[in-house]
Amino acid sequence: MASVLNSDKDGDKPPKSTVALPADYRPSSDEEFMNPVQLEYFRQRLWDWKKQILTESEGTLAVLQNEPLREPDLNDRASSETDWSIELRTRDRQRKLISKIDAALRRIDDGEYGYCEVTGEPISLGRLEARPIATMTVEAQERHERQEKISRDD
Repeated sequence: MASVLNSDKDGDKPPKSTVALPADYRPSSDEEFMNPVQLEYFRQRLWDWKKQILTESEGTLAVLQNEPLREPDLNDRASSETDWSIELRTRDRQRKLISKIDAALRRIDDGEYGYCEVTGEPISLGRLEARPIATMTVEAQERHERQEKISRDD
């Protein structure tokens, strides 16, 4: 599991930034959209999020390696196995999240971050704050989900 989570095509450390980010900085609609400071802000948020996920996964792996499931009572063993199953599913979701974070970091490097992949319109700063890996505006996402629901219902 750790090898999957730690396999990182983009490196384990963020690239050196040429933009100084003020400590209390928050993106604002009063400034140019996706200016270098905004891009650096989101780059740091994404890297910090990725680092947090990797740290949590390392902790899970350490516990799995050091605490084998040898509960003598069948009920206790079943409970432990259920807990670990839930934990491993969570880690799998986080592994998928890491690939989305890496994709967002690539979009920053490519100059595409913050713009809807469907319409090309800017994604609102509020949406990017709430979900920094967003690739669509709220409207485009809603249309996509409606289309997905229609195709599922058919």
